[in-house]
Amino acid sequence: MFNTYRRSAARLAAAGIATGLLAAGAVAGAGSAVADDTTPSSSGATAVLSGIQGDLSDLATVATKDGKTNDHEPAGLFKMDLGGGKSFYSYCIDLFNTTKPDAQYQEVPWSATSLYQEGKDRANAGKIAWILNHSFPQVDDLDGLAKTAGAGPLTKKTAAAGTQVAIWRLSDDPTAKANDPAAEQLADYLSHTAVAVAEPDASLTLDPPSVSGKSGDRIGPVTVHTNADSAAAEITPDTAGVKLVDADGKTVTTAKDGSKLYFDIPAGTKDGNAAVKVTATTTVPIGRAFIGFGANDAASQTQILAGSDTTPLTAQATVTWAKKGPIPAVSAAVNCAKGGVDVTAANKGDEDLTFTLGGKDYSVAPGASKTVTVPVAEDQHYKIDITLPDKSVKSFEGVLDCKSATTAPTPPANQPSPAGSDQNLAATGSSSSTPMIAGIAVALVVLGGGAVFFFRRKKSATSAQ
Repeated sequence: MFNTYRRSAARLAAAGIATGLLAAGAVAGAGSAVADDTTPSSSGATAVLSGIQGDLSDLATVATKDGKTNDHEPAGLFKMDLGGGKSFYSYCIDLFNTTKPDAQYQEVPWSATSLYQEGKDRANAGKIAWILNHSFPQVDDLDGLAKTAGAGPLTKKTAAAGTQVAIWRLSDDPTAKANDPAAEQLADYLSHTAVAVAEPDASLTLDPPSVSGKSGDRIGPVTVHTNADSAAAEITPDTAGVKLVDADGKTVTTAKDGSKLYFDIPAGTKDGNAAVKVTATTTVPIGRAFIGFGANDAASQTQILAGSDTTPLTAQATVTWAKKGPIPAVSAAVNCAKGGVDVTAANKGDEDLTFTLGGKDYSVAPGASKTVTVPVAEDQHYKIDITLPDKSVKSFEGVLDCKSATTAPTPPANQPSPAGSDQNLAATGSSSSTPMIAGIAVALVVLGGGAVFFFRRKKSATSAQ
């Protein structure tokens, strides 16, 4: 769990935490230089890892695929801080990878984790979600849990350990075994009884996170997905003449799950961009995955939510508009099932969009889109450049982190030690999800499968430097 060394992950270009949310470097519209301000991520919650909880964990014996055995592996609940005194609890789904002290975590869909790596049975992800909802801490009647499992007496420590071992058997495919007999009986019951259930939706997300179109049009929609009763919505920055409206053109300042938001761009408005920011207070559903990163571009062991608390969340989507010509909306999403990065270019203008990717030219007709999957080697740094018609370059850079490690190297000196725990293990609700995407108008730093995407403007060789 946290006693092994982890390979490098995404380069943290312009990444940070702002008011408890993942921040991203922002750029202005077409032809503009990179700005220094930051904007929230387009979807999901963020948190900071506190570490495994000493009073909510016990030891396990795990076997690596090279035949070695570790019989002192801590197994149990982690605590992650949401800010403002809020926290949640999680289990590991990334057995042989280390955690990093005070690592920052981003909520992501299962497809951006090793649960969806090529060749892995995706039904196991759904079985893990079932375990999370049918064991500790969601089931806190330990006597009843032990009776259901046919196990000996359980404590919080052994119930957490048994639950973690059952999850490891599905997430990393080792022959994991809890050292405590009752915990092992619980692990056997859970791993043999679990059935695949649907992936839980995200806590708050906007879909898509980037739209584009012509000035004079109503551009959108951006759909709000949330389990909060209501959310606030506003244009940021406040751009003269640009309004946030509904399908009927009425100005909106609030939203709820399923709300469709549009950008009303007056005719003649100078080419540019803006964003909608949506804020809500809600919980993160049990079973949502969290990908982490620490200092020195190092990944931190992937977690899955086991118990949550209410927390303020912010999501943002951007809009780009122009009077004429090709109006591109370029995005990228890590695809662990294919072991690569899907790059999608949509053209919302009135002329063909031609872009260059990997030395090859692609053309997208007005109103159409094209997706190109770029193969990326596991654990290898990659940089994907897309050159647009105005010679600007959209760059996606990171280290693909889609596969579970199969060996346990020497642990680093800075591994976190087990921490104490408060016992307020909260439950949670549900909402909707969307792929991790970086928009063309504002570069959204998105941690999915160990990737950070950002946008750099490059001048042509004949331009002044």
